[in-house]
Amino acid sequence: MSLDAAIGQVLSADLCTGCGFCAQLRPDIVMDLDDRGFGRPRIDSAQAPIADEQADQEALRRFETTCPGRTVAAPPAPKASEDNATFGRYLEAWQGWAADPALRHAGSSGGVLTALSTWLLESEQADAVVCAGQSPRVPAETAAFHLPDPAAVRTHTGSRYAPVANLELPVAATDVFIGKPCEAAALRAATSRQSAAPIILSFFCAGVPSQFATDRLITKLLGRDEPVESVRYRGDGWPGEFRFVTRSGQAVSCSYETSWGEHLGRDIQWRCKLCVDGTGGAADVAVGDYWNSSESGYPVFDDAPGRSVVLARTERGRALVLAAAAASVIHLEPVDVADVERGQPLQVRRKQTLFGRLLGTRAAGQRVPSYRGWGLLRLAVKNPRANLKAARRSSGRVKAASRD
Repeated sequence: MSLDAAIGQVLSADLCTGCGFCAQLRPDIVMDLDDRGFGRPRIDSAQAPIADEQADQEALRRFETTCPGRTVAAPPAPKASEDNATFGRYLEAWQGWAADPALRHAGSSGGVLTALSTWLLESEQADAVVCAGQSPRVPAETAAFHLPDPAAVRTHTGSRYAPVANLELPVAATDVFIGKPCEAAALRAATSRQSAAPIILSFFCAGVPSQFATDRLITKLLGRDEPVESVRYRGDGWPGEFRFVTRSGQAVSCSYETSWGEHLGRDIQWRCKLCVDGTGGAADVAVGDYWNSSESGYPVFDDAPGRSVVLARTERGRALVLAAAAASVIHLEPVDVADVERGQPLQVRRKQTLFGRLLGTRAAGQRVPSYRGWGLLRLAVKNPRANLKAARRSSGRVKAASRD
């Protein structure tokens, strides 16, 4: 099989996450938005492909072992680690936030990732940070950045609920990488045999919305089409608002509950609905919103000082978090992960019913990724009705999509 054919299989099965790693494998592979507004690889005819067949086969091997549209293996369990059905394996858990009040306010849920990454640069433990931010070319879109300057990293606070291929940029062993769980898994797989590897930071992810969802929301709120100068999805408070400013200077906003719940979250890519790990299991440190939950069991989005759950996934990650706390970079308090689950019902439900969704997709004749070591069957046995329902829905969605 050729690399082109392998990528084609992932694309035809709608299993691409848009992580961008395949763009590192060959100079003629670039990432662009497709006709549904998701980031996808394409062949750039202006670039010369790898002429050497042996090199192309090596690129194929790397693709097959790293592409999260093909496979995501559960990370090995560190000694003395805990194992939670929703959040996977971790060594220690806290609630936390940036010690700097301004950074805590600016961040999506307390600024922990920004505080950690800037401290690593300032203390010369890393050379640069690879992360996402507002595109300088099209402000309504999102781009990947390689930032050696801590001040520049601080300008990239706030989540981005839109496609971005962070792994389109090469990541050095001396870098800090901040990316989606699927990107963290791909990078971990790509560097697992290296003697030195980047520090991998990730966050809880509910899925990647289409770029067109952002564009539609801007038009709806503004009431007309007009170019924008800036877009923030969250931050400047917790959870913060979706906010944009037009070129004419008009500022428009809506609540996070409206932007995500009624618009962006309803247009996520299919692969995200088959996600085995939405909480950064392959990272050194994973961070997510530590929502309060209502009596009905759903998150409460009342404005408050930001706070996150912080999971140390590896010994390296735990040492990093504890050192940052000792240096007064972040504030930490112990937390019971069972309490965190109550504020993350989407992550709980998706993990419990994933086996059914995979089964239904396969039954409809569509490929699914290979997931090894995640205990999905064990979870399915505990929730048979929910998994049967999920299987039927997934099968129906795949069949309906094939008819379109």
